[in-house]
Amino acid sequence: MSKHLEKLLVPTLSPDGAHKPPHQIAYMDWGDKNNPHVVICVHGLTRNCRDFDYLASDLLSHFRVICPDVVGRGQSDWLVDERDYDYYPVYLSDAALLVKHIQSQYSSTITIDWVGISMGGLIGMMTAIDLKDTIRRLVMSDIGPLIPVAALKRMSEYVGKEIRFGNLDDFEAYIRRISAPFGPLTDAQWRHLTIHSARLLDDGTYTFYYDPKISASFKEHALQDDVDLWQYWDMLQAPTLVIRGTDSDVLQAETAVQMQQRGPRATVIELPGIGHAPILLDNKQVSIVKDFLINQ
Repeated sequence: MSKHLEKLLVPTLSPDGAHKPPHQIAYMDWGDKNNPHVVICVHGLTRNCRDFDYLASDLLSHFRVICPDVVGRGQSDWLVDERDYDYYPVYLSDAALLVKHIQSQYSSTITIDWVGISMGGLIGMMTAIDLKDTIRRLVMSDIGPLIPVAALKRMSEYVGKEIRFGNLDDFEAYIRRISAPFGPLTDAQWRHLTIHSARLLDDGTYTFYYDPKISASFKEHALQDDVDLWQYWDMLQAPTLVIRGTDSDVLQAETAVQMQQRGPRATVIELPGIGHAPILLDNKQVSIVKDFLINQ
């Protein structure tokens, strides 16, 4: 299995146009660097690139797979000003520069598909619109153009809280509890999520591997209204697969129905007994994604 960590230095956009120090994006690069078919996989709000280890290891026989840590997460840099986490052009600029960086490694045109879980799906949607001739196909796990305010309030209750654990077993128990909506995972998969979610602190305790300041978005807004992105969905042209957990509070059933009728007229696959979000670790979910990318 061929994989290695790479880093890319990119500028930091700011809402006030102020000069900010650049930051590094870390990404796992899986497979043959000469393979002209690339799949970019982007994780959810508080997660990191190692969530895709199972998916990437299954895809690399067909694709080169690039799995970045979104800024402020995993091994990517943390932003100096927490307000910049609420400035979404930062994420879209990082995504576009990563795509450009990968393209620059080839002497001919390549094919790029995008797989995104939750936040990673939204970044993929916007990137596929901005780079409509570049992103061929899009997979979105449990996210859509309408995000209920109730789901945002639930997320705000745990994002950015610096909870510490004395050992990995206690940390895993907590992850199993708050991530139960991911659905049934094996003990090995839960441990995998735990190990790669853990940041060891100087005092020997563990906390999550992300900058607590990513919660700035929840602080900046009153969380009184749903997030409505339908105008962007209607601009999307890339063939799109949407995977929805039937118990999800983020991607509601009626939204998924409309996603089949508007914009790219997505294919929707629902997974019973799973909430937010299908994490693309188990064999069934991996097969769903792989079949779409190979056969669509």
